[in-house]
Amino acid sequence: MKNKKSNVFRWAVFIIVAFIINFPVISTISASLKSAAEISRSPGLFVSEPTFQNYAVILEVTERLNIFAYLQNSLIASLIGSILPIMLCFPLSYAVARRGYGTNVIFPTVVNLRAMPLIIFAIPLYMMYQTLGLLDTPLGLGLVLAVVNLPLALLLLVNAINDVPYELDEAARMDGARIFTILIKIVFPICLPALATVFIFSFITAWNEFLFGLMLTTTKAVPMTVGASFFFSSGGGGVQWGVAAAVIVVASLPPVVLGILMYKHISRSMTAGAVKG
Repeated sequence: MKNKKSNVFRWAVFIIVAFIINFPVISTISASLKSAAEISRSPGLFVSEPTFQNYAVILEVTERLNIFAYLQNSLIASLIGSILPIMLCFPLSYAVARRGYGTNVIFPTVVNLRAMPLIIFAIPLYMMYQTLGLLDTPLGLGLVLAVVNLPLALLLLVNAINDVPYELDEAARMDGARIFTILIKIVFPICLPALATVFIFSFITAWNEFLFGLMLTTTKAVPMTVGASFFFSSGGGGVQWGVAAAVIVVASLPPVVLGILMYKHISRSMTAGAVKG
């Protein structure tokens, strides 16, 4: 009886905490299912007359608004911004972890780069992109996002490779394997959970980036974070809260779905190296 009461108490606490943490999400979803009249009349969480009209509004392609183009631009830029750091940092992480290259200068410099406010790069980046013709292109935006994600990728991958037993490298060398073979066929498979974690975190960071999306794009390569703001007052007469909520829900779906699908890789990476014997 005592254990049953204890379990009920735990579940009650869990439900309350989960509700508090997810209250903004629940509130946004609720608002996206309400008409403008119902939002004005009853702004609470309860939806008396659910409607998908707000979603119909944002999914309608017009000359000024195109949510599918914004989603495509964000997807391209986010993939570049998450895959390129892995390609650059994986071999660099091996050199840092196994050979100690750059441990005194390169490694701390790159990692501390993430602590700097991104706004200080705005003017030089804009001028450089204007010269190179990369303004308003998904490639240009993706390259910036890749730079933003480099510190996280390097830090996580160096720690992951440090957890790989060095004896595996020595055994492979005794069999005549070169460094590239060791890196691809031995270290890479063992570090897959860490690589998946880097990809997920980098993708989410790139998808949510607003500053560079606003600064470096105008029409052709506008990402979802910037494009979503166009819907807030698309019909005139102030902010349309239902439409705004609907576009926020749609914009949040890709990183949320990716995080749910790849959660097991994240948890495996976080617990890797916790037990050594």
